[in-house]
Formats: sequence, C-alpha cells, structure tokens
Amino acid sequence: MSTVDYIALEVSGLDKQLGKRNTGQPAAALDCGSFSVQHGEIFGVLGSSGSGKAALVHSLADRLVADSGRVTVSGHNVLRDGTAVKRLINRVLADTVLFRRLTPVQVLVYGARLYGLGEQAARDCAREVLKTMGLDDAAILRPLKELAAGMRQKVMDACASLTQPSLLLLNEPTWGLPARNRREAQSLMEELRDVYNATILLTTCDVREADALCDRVAIIDGGQIVALDTPAGLKSLVPRANGHVPTLEDVFIKLTGEQLVQ
Repeated sequence: MSTVDYIALEVSGLDKQLGKRNTGQPAAALDCGSFSVQHGEIFGVLGSSGSGKAALVHSLADRLVADSGRVTVSGHNVLRDGTAVKRLINRVLADTVLFRRLTPVQVLVYGARLYGLGEQAARDCAREVLKTMGLDDAAILRPLKELAAGMRQKVMDACASLTQPSLLLLNEPTWGLPARNRREAQSLMEELRDVYNATILLTTCDVREADALCDRVAIIDGGQIVALDTPAGLKSLVPRANGHVPTLEDVFIKLTGEQLVQ
C-alpha cells in the first residue's frame, strides 16, 4: 500500500438519472453521494453487473454528464476544465474489440496521438513501454486479435501508462482473464501506481481482487455506494460466527443481498 498526500479525485453529490421505472418515477442510475480518492491510492468500486460501476467511470471520464453534483480531478472541475482533466486521466475498458485489427504499436500510437504526442515520438514511446510490459518484438507487430487474452490486457494497460496519467480509470480490467493472466494484470496495476505514480480507480466484481489489491473499497448497489472503507474495515462489519473469519464476499452479501458472479 502506498503513502498518500493529497486528493486526486473528489466527488460531491454525483447523481445521474437514466430512464424511468414502471411507476413513472425517475430511475437513478447513480446516486453516489460524496467521496474522495487520495493520490497514490488504488480505490476499488465493487459491484455486480448493472450496479452502476460503468456509469460511474463514464461520469468521471466526462462521457456521461451528471444531472447534479461536482467532480474534480487534482482540483480541476470535470465540466468546466475538461481539457485539463483529459490530460490528467486515462481510461481502460474491459472490451478491446475496437482495437483487435490493430497491432500493439498501432494501439499505443493511436492513444498517444489523442494526447498530443507527435507520431514519431509516439512510436518511440510505444515500443519502449510495450517492452517494459514484457512484449517482445514479434508480439508488438501482430494484430491484437492474434494475441492471448493476457497479452491483450497488457497492451491496454501499456496504453494507459503511455500518457503517465495522474488518474487511471480501470473498468473491469481483469474480466474474463484466466487466473494466471489475472494475477499478471493485477501486478501491472501495482506497477502503474508504483512506477508511473498513477492513482487508480478500479471497478471489479471480483471480491478477492478488491481485497488483495485495493487500499479502500466502495461497495456499489443500485447506483448507490452503500459502504466505503479499507477491506479490513469492511470485513469488521460482519461478526465472526462458529470460527468463520468474515470475508469481503460476506460483507457484500450482507449489504446487497446478492452473491457476485465472476
């Protein structure tokens, strides 16, 4: 766990309405209240499918404008200072289907050009970062669709690290990966924080990942954050019974009534 010294992300009263329930009343996709993420922290958002995890990431990335509330990244308001915020954040989604025909180098060059790097500088940086992530010369020139799932995830993590963002938004980055590749991706997240000094907000439906990787975890259910604490603090919400040591999954079931399907 890393030392924190200032607020990298601050959310106040974030609320987004999407669609309507059968009653005709607005259905709140997000009603997250207020929370902050400290610099150098890996902050987990743990929830089931449809709980609001993706909507939260999109709101923070300024793709889904909230109806009310305020979001700041290193002091910059997401809506008023959009250009500054975009320089500070990067986002990695679970689905890489849009990039499958591109080689790893092309994916990184595309991402780097969006952040203002010249083409040659982008290519040079792309090759260096990909090699740091463990991809050899043969792998970086093959289409993404020909690479193993774990290797594809490394490419997307490399794309995130290329711009050295102060805030990295990872939406289900290990979803669908085999156990070995999942562990490798988790190690890469720690490397992104420790080497590139990134603050990471990670959404996941994997309780073990949240427990092992995150400094703090917010449990989200129905668009609302129902609990937020360190993994140990959350587990203290469930008393020991018959010698059973409470797990983060026990906490999730107690608070949401659901069991996570991974």
